[in-house]
Amino acid sequence: MIRPLSASSRPALPSVPPLVALALRPLPLLPLELALSLLLRRIGKDHPRIFDRLGAHAHKRFGIKPTDLPFAFVLEPAPPRPRLTVVRDLPAGLDAQISSTLPGLFGLVEGSLDGDALMFSRDLIVEGDVEAVLALRNAIDNEQLDLVAEIAAALGPLGGPLKQVLRAARRNAAAAPAGEGGARWS
Repeated sequence: MIRPLSASSRPALPSVPPLVALALRPLPLLPLELALSLLLRRIGKDHPRIFDRLGAHAHKRFGIKPTDLPFAFVLEPAPPRPRLTVVRDLPAGLDAQISSTLPGLFGLVEGSLDGDALMFSRDLIVEGDVEAVLALRNAIDNEQLDLVAEIAAALGPLGGPLKQVLRAARRNAAAAPAGEGGARWS
């Protein structure tokens, strides 16, 4: 008989430390939205087919909620001007919602985590138009994005040090033993 892992026996995804999330709560969202919008434009420019691959789902609205952060994102990938909005809470009327920890979402984008396994372990919640989410996932997978490299490249000369910090954080998350808040991230 096969038994599913209980929530207490399976390793947890790494998450943003609660004190960091608390410190982020009062910060204004507009600077983050501007920076992420620039990143999204850069990704669209460097990977022009990514949003075209969504086909009929290109004009859907995706809510992305990092469960360990005090804000969320609304992605409207409609080519040629995809849009990303940072919000405190996801609005009603989205076509699909995706929720996981920030490292879980990063791992999904980079392809280092398996979305199906995360869904079965309840570390990833997908609501709404699952077909649209699968189209988004496939479009991202086909482009083999290295999100850390994309972020670093968007920051120009400041990107080098940030890239080292983000890669170190990824390695630390991957090396954290189960039971101590860690799970394989990459």
